[in-house]
Amino acid sequence: MTIDPDRLVAVDVHTHVEQDGHGCLSLDQELMDASAAYFRAGQDRTPTVAAIAEHYRERSMAAVVFTVDAVSGTGHPALSSEEVVDAAAAHPDVLIPFGSVDPHGGKASVARIRRLAERGARGFKFHPSLQAFAPNDPAYYPLYDAVAEAGVPALFHTGQTGIGAGLPGGRGIKLRYSDPMLLDDVAADFPELTVVLAHPSVPWQDEAISIATHKANVFIDLSGWRPKYFPPQLVRAANSFLREKVLFGSDYPVITPDRWLADFAELDLRDEIRPLILKENAARVLGLRH
Repeated sequence: MTIDPDRLVAVDVHTHVEQDGHGCLSLDQELMDASAAYFRAGQDRTPTVAAIAEHYRERSMAAVVFTVDAVSGTGHPALSSEEVVDAAAAHPDVLIPFGSVDPHGGKASVARIRRLAERGARGFKFHPSLQAFAPNDPAYYPLYDAVAEAGVPALFHTGQTGIGAGLPGGRGIKLRYSDPMLLDDVAADFPELTVVLAHPSVPWQDEAISIATHKANVFIDLSGWRPKYFPPQLVRAANSFLREKVLFGSDYPVITPDRWLADFAELDLRDEIRPLILKENAARVLGLRH
């Protein structure tokens, strides 16, 4: 069975796998706790891939699932993207797995992107601040070549991050790596690559809107913020000239789709815009409609 978008009410393009089947966490406990405090997250911070699948199946939704390989940036062992892809394969009716590689891995990371794509990864997640790299540095361009060759999207964290928030020095995590203007270079140099700017890109929201307006291959996902806190210019853009460029994302499990959608229902959006944001734009970006 494959995902049938006509049977779905929404496609969540941004959910995290934060613990593997062996009990290993994607981040160390201090960073996990700081993130939970920042998002005021509930208790179930580490659902299994199977639990994520059931959560979305019950709601007639599909979800993109991934972890982030930030071993060089954090020194913490990464969860296995191979395991995420394999676990998601057991739930093809609701889960869309993305891979992640350490950007500092050179040729080995490029080769791993190709292997993950062959294994079933349908996109790749990058978190420049957590992974400690400037995404427009040409040293990382071979990674994007490999993603583009696979014909799948690259999703980049942008803006403020809850990881490290409130800790001394933010635990050394540098926000400037997640300035979306760095990704304008990537989108310009790889016009065949679909680039998704994850989250309202505060404090660079206007820059993100400008990039998505200018570059046909750039989209914005709305994860990581409850809609009632969205910058007003983002709501205006989504309701008009970016109506086909913005995608529903929750950031589950730190923000649940139920919590996100309750706020979304209160946004001042035209009725015809809502299905585009909730499902149709993602179906096009992810190749769910043929």
